[in-house]
Parts: sequence; structure tokens; C-alpha cells
Amino acid sequence: MSLWLVRIFFVAVSLIIGYQIGLNFNNPFLGVILGFIISSFVAFFEALTKRISLRGLSSAVFGFLLGILMAKILTGIINFLPIKDEAVVESLNTVFVIVFAYIGLVLGLRGQDEFHLVIPYVRFKRQQEYQEIILLDTSVIIDGRIVDIIKTGFIEARIFVPRFILKELQTISDSQDPIKRQRGQRGLEILKTLQSLPGVELKIHEQELEGKLDTDAKLVKLAQLLDAKIMTTDYNLNRVATLQKVKVLNINELSEALRPVLLPGEKFSLKLLREGKEYNQAVGYLEDGTMVVVENARWLIGKTVRVEVTSVLQNPSGRIIFTKIAS
Repeated sequence: MSLWLVRIFFVAVSLIIGYQIGLNFNNPFLGVILGFIISSFVAFFEALTKRISLRGLSSAVFGFLLGILMAKILTGIINFLPIKDEAVVESLNTVFVIVFAYIGLVLGLRGQDEFHLVIPYVRFKRQQEYQEIILLDTSVIIDGRIVDIIKTGFIEARIFVPRFILKELQTISDSQDPIKRQRGQRGLEILKTLQSLPGVELKIHEQELEGKLDTDAKLVKLAQLLDAKIMTTDYNLNRVATLQKVKVLNINELSEALRPVLLPGEKFSLKLLREGKEYNQAVGYLEDGTMVVVENARWLIGKTVRVEVTSVLQNPSGRIIFTKIAS
């Protein structure tokens, strides 16, 4: 049942109740009107509060109650003071309650991002049922390899996609640049595929972070609040998150770790595809995409040859293997 059907049902029930109450005062028509006005206002207010998170509501309630408590303490102190005018005492009590309730409410809303103990909905973690949370970055969604990784069963976690990441994907998919548009659409398709995988818990996290933060900063902040890990292929995000003590799962580092180790002197077969940068070089690629440079093999481009490893160069962008034609 959709929310709009529930709201319409609520208004209809309110009209009936208003009619019954109006009969008690010999004015059922006025009761129907008041029932419609009040129920419409309540439904409208409920629709406006759909973006209020449980954490924000709980922090606001906690701040409000704390403000009331402080006002109660101060009014108790005032009652011990030698003030004989009761009107002054009641006025001060009223002012304290209003002022401290307001201050507590505002402070609770401002500090909702650091409000880890959700009150009154206290949530305790039991070690037996604890399951880690992984936040997906835009880059790792567009990359697509996460689908194959999750299918292997190596990841057992709740996978969250923040709402601001989903908005960024939608913005990319609506771009005028055809390449960006294709990447954004690919990312949305990847999310759809992840949702359809059996045993995968993929949720859209609705919490919005206040302040003028870019997407990476929001992702790191949310990971800190949820005690979650970030999965990405973005090198800069990896560095920033690591500096802020947030655990990062970098698919590129995982791919690099899974590549076969080739030592100088080892031999393997390779198809030469194009010329190299230096004179008389040829270039081929391993199955994982690693570039292999073959010395003095330009004349063999297009053929599969037996090569021998001479050295391996590791740099931040990847690995390059230098070889020669095997004797």
C-alpha cells in the first residue's frame, strides 16, 4: 500500500470522526470541515518531515529534554531565592523553560552527526550479530568489478549507497557528454544488478550531512559516523580516508595483489599487439591488463611469441614487465 493511499484513508477516517463529534454538538457539518482541515494539516506536515532521519529526530528530542531539565534546575534555584512576587517567579520560570528548550533543540539538531547514542531508540550491538557496513563510492560503482567480487562470496557485509552518491550518478547519467552519460548509466545498471543478486543486502542510506562538503568529504564523514568501510577505486579518496582513520577497500589494490608474480628469468607466451615507445620495442598485455614490453621484437607484431622476463617496474599507476625474446 502506497503512502498516498494511507494518507487518503487517514483523511477519510478523520471526516467520519469529525462528523460523529459534530453530532454531539448538533453541528455535524462543522465537525466534517474541522476533521478535513486538521487531517489535511497533519498529512501535509508528515509529508514535509519525510527527510528527517531517525538520528536527527532522536538528537532533537534529546536536546529538547536536556533543555527542559536545565530550566527545571534553574527554576528550582529561583524558588529558594527571597522573591515574594509570585508573578515574577512564574514569569522567570516560563522564560527559562522556553529559552532552554529552544537552545537544547537547536544544539541537538546541530550535533546530530555526532549523536552516536540514538535516544529514545537505543541500539546495542551484539558481537554475535555484528555485521560490518561497506559504503560504495561512485568510482567503484561505475567500475563494475564489484559485482564479480560479491558473487565470489568473499564479502559478507551490508552494502550501503548514500543518497548523495546516487544523486551524483544520476547527474552523470544526465550529462551532455556522451562518455559521462554512458558511465553514469552503467553505474545505475550495476546498482540494479547488485540489488538482484541473491543474499546481497544493498540499501540506499538516506541521511544527509549538513555543511558545504564535497562528495568525498561527505563519504568519509558518513563512514566515521557509521563505523563503516569505504570501497573505492579513487586513489585520492583512498589517501584522504586513510589519513582520517577510515578503513578503505580499494579494488585496484586488490587486483594488484592478485596478479601473478613474475620473476626475472621466467618465460611465458605473449601476443604482440603494437609498437613500444622506444626503438624496436613491441608491446603486449597479460590477461589482467598488465603491460609487457618486449625488446627487439617490433618485426614480430601480430604474432604470439615466447618471451623471458628481464625486469619488473612497479609504479603508482600499475606494473610494467620488461622482457626479451626467449632463446
